[in-house]
Amino acid sequence: MNDAQFLAWLQSSAAYRCVLIEAAARVNGVETMVYMATRSYTTSPADSPANTQYLPIATVDTLFTERLSLEGDGALSTGDLEIDNTAGVRDAWAGAGYVWKNREIRAYIGDIRWPRADFRMIFNGIVADIAPSGDSALLLKLRDKLQRLNTAITEAKLGGETEQKDALLPFAIGQVSNITPLPINPATLTYGYHCASAEGVIANEARDNGAPVAMTSNAAAGTVTLESTPAGAVTLSVKGDNTVGYCDTAATMSRRLATRYGKAADRFTDADLDLANIAAFDAAHPQPMGLYSTDRLNVLAACQMLLGSLGAQLVMSRLGLMRLIQVALPGTGTPFVIRPEHMVETQGTSTLQPAGRTEVVGAVKLGFAKNWTVQDAGTLANLPESHKALFTEEWLTTTKTDAATLATYRLNAEPVQIDTMLLTRADADAEAQRRLDLWKVPRTTYEFDGVPELLTLELGQAVTVYSPRFGMAAGVSGIVISLAPDWNTGRVKVGFLV
Repeated sequence: MNDAQFLAWLQSSAAYRCVLIEAAARVNGVETMVYMATRSYTTSPADSPANTQYLPIATVDTLFTERLSLEGDGALSTGDLEIDNTAGVRDAWAGAGYVWKNREIRAYIGDIRWPRADFRMIFNGIVADIAPSGDSALLLKLRDKLQRLNTAITEAKLGGETEQKDALLPFAIGQVSNITPLPINPATLTYGYHCASAEGVIANEARDNGAPVAMTSNAAAGTVTLESTPAGAVTLSVKGDNTVGYCDTAATMSRRLATRYGKAADRFTDADLDLANIAAFDAAHPQPMGLYSTDRLNVLAACQMLLGSLGAQLVMSRLGLMRLIQVALPGTGTPFVIRPEHMVETQGTSTLQPAGRTEVVGAVKLGFAKNWTVQDAGTLANLPESHKALFTEEWLTTTKTDAATLATYRLNAEPVQIDTMLLTRADADAEAQRRLDLWKVPRTTYEFDGVPELLTLELGQAVTVYSPRFGMAAGVSGIVISLAPDWNTGRVKVGFLV
């Protein structure tokens, strides 16, 4: 079945829609797949899975809502699946014998007359938990697959017999300046700066209270060994992770984190990534960055620190593929044209309506080129005065302002600093100006109920919207920021920013 045939079926009043649910659970100690559906459906011997009955016990309306955060901080998308539990026949599903948490769940839509292979995936995610809903239903709490990245980058500890034996091994990715490495072996003056293979130490030198000192480097182990006992604080500037090649852009570092760090069982593979999207994002955003951590930082938070530096975020498509999206106007790619006929009417009135309005911004201040070890000027006696500021301040900053906006909206000219992982002033200047240009005018979000054709829309997609209302008669450019498909009706609530 091709895309045109599937769309025609979605639009057909003669369709017998059925949603199939395949949810994994640990049942009495055995990993098991539970098959449910919104209608009775049994596969044939030629299907995969073969001769399988999907119990007609699921209720699916808006199974899942996808959403971009306009604050740029990213978020796990959520949803619910209702399961019939009349007379308590499935009470055991919420008991100790069934473990649903952090197990995969997939949903497919099709017609009860179709072979299993013609059903199309509409959701690929994770079960957060199960809970009773009244006395006759259960709710499976759903999360997107980003939940799998909500785990520590590394939990490897130093070990041994030193006072710091319980310290986590440091993690470095991209380029980071003036970090404090972990003493690995005080007897040999060996220090660690990355828990795996690294690209190496910049300029091949360590610093003791800011002054260069001799050392030998073991990049494969992410360590250095000093040639003499330090008098004060030991710091390094390094290029980090090199486990499968060095990387220092938001896209390549996010991919590295998602596929090679965190709990081994939860790591993504390339099959979990929208590789075309990630490649396109990387080509558009080559700014170098860096991140260093000596604490328990999780993979998802680390990715968001990097992507958030560009006003972007990590999201999962409904098919369970990791994508990188920057909130920007105009959006990327050829816009999808939305006209009044794409908007469902209620009692002769379009469902298009304003949903929110953003705050106007007249100035943007970004922190960049982070100094990871802030030092007291008094300990840096051997350095020229002109160099000391590089070690005593945590951030370099840049501020972009729009005088007309500040005056018109009577705004404060000194904005709150937003810290980024950007390294260069040129990149920080460009990003600050981009954010200012985006938010120095009022932006409005709108929502409407869309026809089945709009079920193909994706988060972050550029759109051109026409409507006789809200100044859209000649068309306005926007970006899709939320999608809530209702698979029972074949409609989708679309949210967009203009």
